[in-house]
Amino acid sequence: MREASSFDAFVAARTGTLLRSAYLLTGDQQLAEDLVQSALVKASLRWDRLVAGGDPEPYVRTVLYREHVSWWRRRKVAEVLAAEVPEPRRSAAPDFVDVMAEADTLRVALLRLPPRQRAVLVLRHFEDRSETEVAELLGCSVGTVRSQNARGLSRLRTVVPELFAVEEVSR
Repeated sequence: MREASSFDAFVAARTGTLLRSAYLLTGDQQLAEDLVQSALVKASLRWDRLVAGGDPEPYVRTVLYREHVSWWRRRKVAEVLAAEVPEPRRSAAPDFVDVMAEADTLRVALLRLPPRQRAVLVLRHFEDRSETEVAELLGCSVGTVRSQNARGLSRLRTVVPELFAVEEVSR
């Protein structure tokens, strides 16, 4: 009975963070919810062993990332992208609308990448994972992570250069 309550506590505490990662991977709220639910169901089947082994979150995250990889290997989801990326507004201090517009621009740009590049960029730059961790999570080599990261960043610079203009100004 105690393990069930620890699972419930884990779900309550970590679902928001897992949903954010899943949303960055999928670009769709409903798919993100499905992905998190699928990962949590798989974790619940092994919960006693996960808790006995220590922190269950790394296992849940690994299941989340691998489940995402298997989804995009199995099926193609038709993506509808905006014809043009909106021009960013420049002001002295960014307001909430500007921040949300930039986040939406980034989301649309990430959706233009192939799934593997998107997964590598999310894990490396949003989850702040090392190349080795990303390689383990995605079941590929460190060299593949490096090349996918470089190609993904290059593609983002081409598709939405305004996202990188702030980076260049601050240097």
